[in-house]
Amino acid sequence: MTNPSTNILKDAIVKRFAAYRELGEKALRQLDDRQIHWKRSGNDNSICTLVMHLHGNMLSRFTDFQTSDGEKSWRQREEEFNEQDADRERLLLLWNEGWDCVAKALKPLVDADMGRTVTIRGEPHSIADALLRQVAHYAYHVGQIVFIAKTIKGDGWESLSIPKNGSQQYNQAMWQKQNQKQKHDPDHEN
Repeated sequence: MTNPSTNILKDAIVKRFAAYRELGEKALRQLDDRQIHWKRSGNDNSICTLVMHLHGNMLSRFTDFQTSDGEKSWRQREEEFNEQDADRERLLLLWNEGWDCVAKALKPLVDADMGRTVTIRGEPHSIADALLRQVAHYAYHVGQIVFIAKTIKGDGWESLSIPKNGSQQYNQAMWQKQNQKQKHDPDHEN
């Protein structure tokens, strides 16, 4: 069994991926079938298009992650950017399929694997670099999804993090939570 303290990098990356997955899903759940196809102008990507792109990228990068190139021959990247006829529930299925593929590929990794080499379009990357590249890529597109969803919803938007003018209340709740945790931790010295 691997000592959890030896997987600091892997655990941090897994945590970031999970946070972006949750953030995007919360944004998607605020929209209806029509809204997921909204575009400000003809050259923009809709949320549907962004989810299709993320899905294709995730399956390509993380299927046989350690043993085959991250850009699979079966991936149809250009098709990901064509508007698809999908409803929100279909998008959520693709969203989860993509993220589940990522999680499955990350599960066996340990920090000792981070220096090993994988390729993306024939270019070698350390596993750490490849994962950080994907964290940044997914954060970029999830940010777009959230921004578009917030634009669509306007005053009906439900905050996904600390609501505007809610920092003090949020911080107080976090400090109370941490204090409660420490009171119940037998290894914590008072």
